[in-house]
Amino acid sequence: MSTWLDIIDELYQGSWNPALGRFRAPFAFRGMNRFDNTLTSSLFRLADGRADVRRLELALLRNFRKYAHNIGPSNDSIWDWLALGQHRGLPTRLLDWTYSPLVALHFATENTADYHLDGVVWCVNFVEANRLIPRRLKKLLDEEGSDTVTVEMLNAFPALKAFDSSAKTPFVVFLEPPAVDARILNQLALFSLMSSPSARLDDWLKAQLASVYRKVRIPAALKWEIRDKLDQANVNERVLFPGLDGLSRWLTRYYMPGGRPAPAARAEGERRRRGPRLNSTSRSP
Repeated sequence: MSTWLDIIDELYQGSWNPALGRFRAPFAFRGMNRFDNTLTSSLFRLADGRADVRRLELALLRNFRKYAHNIGPSNDSIWDWLALGQHRGLPTRLLDWTYSPLVALHFATENTADYHLDGVVWCVNFVEANRLIPRRLKKLLDEEGSDTVTVEMLNAFPALKAFDSSAKTPFVVFLEPPAVDARILNQLALFSLMSSPSARLDDWLKAQLASVYRKVRIPAALKWEIRDKLDQANVNERVLFPGLDGLSRWLTRYYMPGGRPAPAARAEGERRRRGPRLNSTSRSP
């Protein structure tokens, strides 16, 4: 892929839903600055190879609930606390995703220090992934007429252990988090939830059929163009992270020094239109 339009076409591929007669994509999207980044959770990275990931997870959640009791969710379920912890930076087994391909592109291009490297947008078909979840979860989704779960649905499992033991092999389900603030709403956020705290989603995906996921490479040479067009489309830190912190981050990046070269395809087109140029030499004052 060599142009902005190529990227957009690839991200929206498969969005037509013939049953609805509408463009309603069954995909969750996750943008990352580097193509070789893996889908490992913050909990997995914190464990750093330790075998007691489950014990670490329980300790984190237990202490998070204890110290955040006065500002925690109104419903004291493990799923509300898990979603809130992920939202507030606690290491959990959850991963952040979005329904929006453009929001995913934002996260693939937010770090200008990585603009010399290709980025990636992971696209996971959660409807296809639901074919691999246990029967009890399928029944919950069918009863609600939904393709993603909520914390209310997950309350059918009173503890993480009950959820994890509902199937013999790891599976993934996508969770719509409670709308605790504008950030979740503006980002069209959802979480992936694996049935094991030590499971890696990328390993699980690679073992599935190609229809379950795809990776869209974001070439380094296109990152500045994508970033500028996202800013013009109002997909930026100011909108996705409402408040002064997001505003400051957006302004800092937006007013970075310019002077970068034009995209390769555009520069080549301009060269052809102008024809050959004579070599020039710089002159001293």
